[in-house]
Amino acid sequence: MVQIQHSKLTKIELARRIVFLTIGAILMAVGLEIFLVPNNIIDGGITGISIISSHLSGVPIGVFLFLLNLPFLFIGYKQIGKTFALSTLYGVIVMSIGTFLLHPVPAFTDDTFLAAIFGGVILGIGVGIVIRSGGSLDGTEIVAILVNKKIPFSVGEIVMFFNFFILGSAGFVFGWDRAMYSLVAYYLAFKMIDITIEGFDESKSVWIISDNSEIIGDAIMSRLGRGVTYLHGEGAFSGGSKKVIFCVVTRLEEAKLKSIVQEIDDSAFLAVGNIHDVKGGRFKKKDIH
Repeated sequence: MVQIQHSKLTKIELARRIVFLTIGAILMAVGLEIFLVPNNIIDGGITGISIISSHLSGVPIGVFLFLLNLPFLFIGYKQIGKTFALSTLYGVIVMSIGTFLLHPVPAFTDDTFLAAIFGGVILGIGVGIVIRSGGSLDGTEIVAILVNKKIPFSVGEIVMFFNFFILGSAGFVFGWDRAMYSLVAYYLAFKMIDITIEGFDESKSVWIISDNSEIIGDAIMSRLGRGVTYLHGEGAFSGGSKKVIFCVVTRLEEAKLKSIVQEIDDSAFLAVGNIHDVKGGRFKKKDIH
């Protein structure tokens, strides 16, 4: 088997990763110490356990964030790799120090609902930035990945199971109204993580099979300004040769593309899927004629 050497990050790539890991970790520290923690609102995962442990013991939350995540760094090193483990270690250290420095700063608001909304949003953006940069700020996902190999549940279902008990425990510690606010903050953070990782400008992959494939392809290029790729396929039922069009468009261009295909061949096969990241190739839009 050919051994493929792992390419090292360039200095620019390393600097870029460090900058974004720092920004993400600081944002999470802000979300915690400026919004959630002062209002007795928790998040899921190790962060939620750290908030509860800090409240019960009086020990700064940063200590628990670091110590409780530490075992998962070793697990992550073995399961995902050195770069992930080091990125996670750096992010957790910055986050822990950030919570310590921000602890004396008064909360921006005493309104619990506003704290849950803004805290959840800021925290989610911070975690999303760290994940996009190749790290993590919570060891729950790593545990879920390991447990997932042994039980018939998805990683998302396992994480949700853990967080169900963590968020539920907030009801006994802080009161059930705070538990409900914590659920709001957790949901917003969860959604913001997805948006930060995937981006607002979600793209669509399109597959078209038609007897008029070249006409449709030319129309897409001239009327949408998007490039197309022709793939050669064979119908399993008919055995005939088929030319398949593949292209990537933005969400806003999807409706127009469908109308182009419908206008040229209303019996064409059309399949559209979501793409969360597009790089390289010729995705840049050309002028429309």
